[in-house]
Amino acid sequence: MREKFKSSDCAVWQYNPFIAAGPPTLADRADRYRCYELSVQCVESEVDFIDRNFSRLRGRSAHLLREDFCGTAALCCEWVKRRQANRAVGIDIDRRVLDWGQDHNLAVLSEQEAERVSLLEGDVLAVEGMRPDIVTAMNFSYWLLKERSTMKGYFERVHRALKDDGVFFLDAYGGYDAYRPIIEERTIEGDSGNFTYRWEQEQYDPITGHLVCHIHFAFPDGSRLERAFSYDWRLWSLPEIRELLDEVGFGRVTCYWQGWDEAGNPDGIFLPVAEGKPDAGWIAYLTAEKY
Repeated sequence: MREKFKSSDCAVWQYNPFIAAGPPTLADRADRYRCYELSVQCVESEVDFIDRNFSRLRGRSAHLLREDFCGTAALCCEWVKRRQANRAVGIDIDRRVLDWGQDHNLAVLSEQEAERVSLLEGDVLAVEGMRPDIVTAMNFSYWLLKERSTMKGYFERVHRALKDDGVFFLDAYGGYDAYRPIIEERTIEGDSGNFTYRWEQEQYDPITGHLVCHIHFAFPDGSRLERAFSYDWRLWSLPEIRELLDEVGFGRVTCYWQGWDEAGNPDGIFLPVAEGKPDAGWIAYLTAEKY
């Protein structure tokens, strides 16, 4: 997965008592969810982007955020840290990852902050109630909805759920490297030792847009977590996403393009653009405004 940001946090190893006999390797002791957070997330910068652009678009601060496909709910937890009035609801269909988020992310919040986070096990296509200022679908998670009618139905539900001046935040990636099998590697540095993050695009079907990807982790002792995470997606294009958002009634859809630093690395700065560049790999945010 092409990186938005780089993390300098340390990896956390945790012993798994159910490993095979013999000395445990670093892979045996690795916490795959923590490795994921360190490798592909920077929720501080993401919340900065969301908070700043909601205020710019709406002329007020947002308070209630709904994080769809929330995973470990790291974004929810960062959101409630920002203001005492902020509340967050995280929705995910996987009970295991919600429990991990409860034990590792909510657990380190203050009691007052944790009370303002709710984690719900459920399908984002069926969730009811609440009127959030913001709905987010990050890390390309919504791409598991592969049929056009299903994606349109999801966007319709988001539009209906938002407050009258609410904003939907989501992301996308693409570029000509996105359409072929490829493996990218990046070293994650930390106080507890380095590990290697590997993003693999295993299959892509140009007729259906079907995309199969995996995340692997490799450790200094030679051990590996193969397919720590796997994704069965459709590679949605920006025109397709924008057209669907328009069809369900969002009044304005804006794309935000990431820049590059002098060394040719992503700089983590996303600015609104009318035209993008045909890079080998790009990351974009989108905002869809309800009127």
